[in-house]
Amino acid sequence: MPFNCLHLFSLKAASIAIVAVAALLTGNGRMELPDMLLLDMFSFMIFGSVETMNNAAHVLEIIDATLDKLEGIEHADIIDKEPVLQNISFSIPQGSTTAIVGPSGSGKTTICSLIARFYDVDSGAVTVGGEDVRSMTCDSLLRNISMVFQKVYLFHDTIENNLRFGNPAAMREEMIDAAKKARCHDFIMALPDGYETVIGEGGSTLSGGGKQRISIACAILKNANIIILDEASASIDPENEHLIQKAISELTVGKTVIVIAHRLATIEHAEGWSIG
Repeated sequence: MPFNCLHLFSLKAASIAIVAVAALLTGNGRMELPDMLLLDMFSFMIFGSVETMNNAAHVLEIIDATLDKLEGIEHADIIDKEPVLQNISFSIPQGSTTAIVGPSGSGKTTICSLIARFYDVDSGAVTVGGEDVRSMTCDSLLRNISMVFQKVYLFHDTIENNLRFGNPAAMREEMIDAAKKARCHDFIMALPDGYETVIGEGGSTLSGGGKQRISIACAILKNANIIILDEASASIDPENEHLIQKAISELTVGKTVIVIAHRLATIEHAEGWSIG
């Protein structure tokens, strides 16, 4: 890159030098004005063509270097992966709340990822309603699952459109009702444009508690039968924690709930089990 910039600078400098010399010769009467203008035009045309060729050569160098890296990756040794979960068998009754508790790295999030089929098991099976998730389409499976994560990502769009991600066909009244249940309606209405307020990429213009409550409102609006809470209140400050707990209570009414958490307030009513 530095050499390419130096080359381009040299071409520009040469063009300017030719123009300056031609102007000097014309001023001394040693060159006619039409000749000077033609020389200036030709210099910029010639060096412009050379600049285009230089850029093309630079792009080819980058492509060649990228292909070399890809070839290296293609021939790299396969990294052996250690199994995270082994000899696990359990069932979650419909309408129950199950807590999965264990130390970091014990496979808690992996279990939830297998249920949602973010990836498949190497052996055995994960079933939902008695049906293997691998035999279900992605739409049919995820239609029945809502997930609330510790780290919430929101799109650079209006709050309303972020909420409608859970159910694009929902009426506005349904959306507002979900926001009220998730305890985020009041702070949304306090924003400059209410539900039409455009938030930053990833939800950067909102607090962690605000993002979490919008995520829960989105899950309420989706109204899926299975709710997965992956450390949903782990990084929330005490001021927002009671609001998050109330929002989660609204979300999980009559649902099959799977909770990954360390806070007792989140798992005290669970029938669940621990791993690790």
